[in-house]
Amino acid sequence: MLSLGGGGGGVFARLCVCIFVSSISLGASEWFKPFNVSYDHRALILDGHRRFLISAGIHYPRSTPEMWPDLIAKTKEGGADVIETYVFWNGHEPVRGQYNFEGRYDLVKFAKLVASNGLYFFLRIGPYACAEWNFGGFPVWLRDIPGIEFRTNNEPFKEEMKRFVSKVVDLMREEKLFSWQGGPIILLQIENEYGNIEGSYGNGGKEYIKWAANMALSLGAGVPWVMCRQTDAPYDIIDTCNAYYCDGFKPNSGNKPTFWTENWDGWYTEWGGRLPHRPVEDLAFAVARFFQRGGSLQNYYMYYGGTNFGRTAGGPLQITSYDYDAPIDEYGLLNEPKWGHLKDLHAALKLCEPALVAADSPTYIKLGPKQEAHVYQADVHSEGLNLSLSQISSKCSAFLANIDEHKAATVTFHGQTYIIPPWSVSILPDCRNTAFNTAKVGAQASVKLVGSDLLPSASIFLPAQQLVHHNDISNISKSWKTTKEPITIWSKSSFTAEDIWEHLNVTKDQSDYLWYSTRIYVSDGDVLFWKENFAHPKLTIDSVRDILRVFVNGQLIGTFVGHWVKVVQTLQLQPGYNNLTLLTQTVGLQNYGAFIEKDGAGIRGTVKITGFENGHIDLSRSLWTYQVGLQGEFLKFYNEENENAEWVELTPGALPSPFTWYKTYFDVPGGNDPVALDFESMGKGQAWVNGHHIGRYWTRVSPKSGCERVCDYRGAYDSDKCTTNCGKPTQTLYHVPRSWLKAANNFLVILEETGGNPFGISVKLHSASIVCAQVTESHYPPLQKLVNASLIDQDVSSNDLIPEMQLRCRDGHVISSITFASFGTPKGSCQSYSRGNCHAPSSMSIVSKACMGKRSCSIKISSAVFRDDPCQDVAKTLSVEARCTSPSTNGSFQL
Repeated sequence: MLSLGGGGGGVFARLCVCIFVSSISLGASEWFKPFNVSYDHRALILDGHRRFLISAGIHYPRSTPEMWPDLIAKTKEGGADVIETYVFWNGHEPVRGQYNFEGRYDLVKFAKLVASNGLYFFLRIGPYACAEWNFGGFPVWLRDIPGIEFRTNNEPFKEEMKRFVSKVVDLMREEKLFSWQGGPIILLQIENEYGNIEGSYGNGGKEYIKWAANMALSLGAGVPWVMCRQTDAPYDIIDTCNAYYCDGFKPNSGNKPTFWTENWDGWYTEWGGRLPHRPVEDLAFAVARFFQRGGSLQNYYMYYGGTNFGRTAGGPLQITSYDYDAPIDEYGLLNEPKWGHLKDLHAALKLCEPALVAADSPTYIKLGPKQEAHVYQADVHSEGLNLSLSQISSKCSAFLANIDEHKAATVTFHGQTYIIPPWSVSILPDCRNTAFNTAKVGAQASVKLVGSDLLPSASIFLPAQQLVHHNDISNISKSWKTTKEPITIWSKSSFTAEDIWEHLNVTKDQSDYLWYSTRIYVSDGDVLFWKENFAHPKLTIDSVRDILRVFVNGQLIGTFVGHWVKVVQTLQLQPGYNNLTLLTQTVGLQNYGAFIEKDGAGIRGTVKITGFENGHIDLSRSLWTYQVGLQGEFLKFYNEENENAEWVELTPGALPSPFTWYKTYFDVPGGNDPVALDFESMGKGQAWVNGHHIGRYWTRVSPKSGCERVCDYRGAYDSDKCTTNCGKPTQTLYHVPRSWLKAANNFLVILEETGGNPFGISVKLHSASIVCAQVTESHYPPLQKLVNASLIDQDVSSNDLIPEMQLRCRDGHVISSITFASFGTPKGSCQSYSRGNCHAPSSMSIVSKACMGKRSCSIKISSAVFRDDPCQDVAKTLSVEARCTSPSTNGSFQL
């Protein structure tokens, strides 16, 4: 029998985790029996029992209602107890007093799906969300209320905030969604990370936070409220931590439990930025350390990130994808090994739950200069668990941590020896045997493959980084129609006024675009002056954001991108009158910081033209004609039945031009593989499919430097560590949910701003078609077997203590081939495995027999399984690479 820990080969004591599964056993229609929620200094107390909780962030508007059941099911399977979300005010009240709780904003439906899966619900009402969401979740109409100042002791703002928060709480109560009504809601949040900016508001900020707390409590929701990053949270509000690491966090009162409301398991991305990646070894280390040092509720931000459809992405310059390197990717596919390794972590932690919630605090033991243990031992005074005295005495769990960033450590704990890798935590549910180590990843890796729907069916999809464009077959359509967007004032709603008006005051965020147009007179004397002095006039603007485009006489002559950047643009002007047109564009409104209602958009400061014979011309006080948006937006070119546009056939040889509309039809293959459009051939713009706005696109390229060839998980993580995608466009693939598509004749409309080539657009399917795993003899046995044994109160047999490799294809797919298998000392990593000096000849046949034709399989890591020991006294590893495919219609497969 293989030992799980260091010395001693004892099996796990029988652990009763009945409190962990009590709600999950309820049927979908029954939800929960009504229960109360309270808390003490250690944890939330649900129905009289302390609970240790794993929460998973999923933002309902960043996916579709058709995706919600699968996302929730995968989250539950991954070991979560709770699903968390913000509430998005601007989505729910786009016009003051007119509410929207339908489609992607059907919060009630989402909450009920959470409940029907036996999961709890954590609702962060805010109503400020941040979340890299447009205007931080505030509706833009809010800034037009007379006398308003956001997030301070301001009566107009407090009145509007209370009205919306009350609306949400009342709706949840009416739908019987609070725990005491038999619903899933166990926790609410008011405000969001206000402590970061509170000092900017002086005493008004302090008074506001007191008011917000009292207002929330007055609504009678009947469950606890939290405030994140709020060290001065009032007595009845739990202050919580948001960060990459929260193991050192303590609330502002000894009467409050330690909660982690945002564990950043990745990071957001801006146009022109690298792609973030947080190694799962470090993420698991951070989670284990949090619970090791007294935490009781941890929420992944994000567990599923999703997509910023439409114009919902925040600013400045947030991309359309909100993948966040989360355990479930933007398309709803499992991000392996992150999802699987965290699932194993959660299973190990659940084995510790009886001890974790029974002990008021852990016992600390120093094991070395950078090594320590925290031991949780139940005692007869523990509250909240219905355990006998004999059960209580046996409930002991320990965490052994090595916070050294470079070296493994050998430590002695309770008379046994344990080897702990650097920057890792070993979890001992019975204070004896190691069930899990955060740095030892046994979960499979899945390689995400991307292919064109028009490639021959026999072709093998290539990895995204190796994808080759087949110009004759991979383009989405060979038939496009086009129409130009006028670079003139076309709308009857345009108006003329003096001065430079602030962008949002004019657009009300009904469009990204605002046109400013004026006329400049050039005399013969000016022309002669420029000629004699070898000079040209220059347009100067103090400051602009996010994008400014400069047109002279209908021709684009300059583009400026940035967050309040200075503009200097040389002009080529003709004698007589010249039309000067400025187009300001938002790419997501400011979503973070103090005074965001005053940040605005467009042009700030003076606008002038220098270099005239008689000095400069100050245009800041000139007459300007203003026009909001694009003609195609307001005539709704993206609606298939629209007949307002004069579309003409686009020829492949046509020269690309800015501000052009394109349309075509395309088909998609059947099945359930997620679909994306590849816009690598385009520049910048927006796209619609069957009338659904799939978001902004932009092929802005990331810096060529800053990506590490080897990502080392050891040491503190930040958003610049382990980044990828250097020197490539930040985003080229754009998710189109299956529920928005038809099998044929899908209507695609594109607004292209800079002159891209639509003939290069293609449809790409996403599939986790390659699965790999690498498990050694020193790995730990499958945690699910230990959990299942505990659920039915059985001892674990010695056969269950042998490490196993587990492989699984996504739903509807089976293992169709084994492309590599070696038990011995294989080298390399997924997609680059090779045999070592030690190799069992039976490796391929054993793995093939166990896995071929099945959706999932497992192989024990033992010489006995492979019939002989290919190299005695050498620690052996099994490495496998397999391919998953969808079986034929007439075929069958095994589960």
